[in-house]
Amino acid sequence: MKISQSSGVPIYQQIANSFRNDILAGRLKEGEYLPSIRELAKDLRISVITTMKAYEILSEEGYITPAQGKGYYVNSQDSELLKEQHLRKVESSLNDAIANADIAGITDKELVSMLNMLLSMKED
Repeated sequence: MKISQSSGVPIYQQIANSFRNDILAGRLKEGEYLPSIRELAKDLRISVITTMKAYEILSEEGYITPAQGKGYYVNSQDSELLKEQHLRKVESSLNDAIANADIAGITDKELVSMLNMLLSMKED
């Protein structure tokens, strides 16, 4: 797991994003246990509180469940429900981008061009 102190994204969010991506991509399977909070904090050289916050986010989102005395394990995932949740997030982000483009005086054509350029630059 790669964590960047200078990315502008809080460390707990980077951790949650990394585990979320691993779960959605199938790299972490249903029933698999995540590293303990203390173990992950030690490995990443971060606060236990930061790690705990990341796990709490994933638990609230339904990706993982705490097991008393054992840590957190990956829940089974309803792929259609997850896809719908992500579609809502994408839609919200695109609406924000449209609003910001309007404020900046960016035309629809320029915005679409920017999106296409960003899509072509993304890593697959």
